Amino acid sequence: MLKIPTCRLTASTGVLKDDAEAAKWYREYAEQGHAVAQTILGLMYFDGRGVPQDFLRAHIWFSIAAAQGDEKAKRSQALTASEMTPDQIAEAQRMAREWMAKHQQ
Repeated sequence: MLKIPTCRLTASTGVLKDDAEAAKWYREYAEQGHAVAQTILGLMYFDGRGVPQDFLRAHIWFSIAAAQGDEKAKRSQALTASEMTPDQIAEAQRMAREWMAKHQQ
């Protein structure tokens, strides 16, 4: 399993405690083009933390972050691909390219 660096905050400290809530915030930052958030969101999809486990979505986010030079994303992308079929990998790559074209990455 890959480690997800999510914060664990309580009401007294103000830190997020809920993985689903953390995924919501990481997705928001990932959509804005932040490579670290994209990698973390990919890790969340890989492990099924706060979101349903989905290797295709994990691969998409890792691909997008890897295109920005994120080394952890590159390693995670390869690990995720080992859990996928060639058709799933091709679909993830196509979707990542579409996302990057739309967001001018």
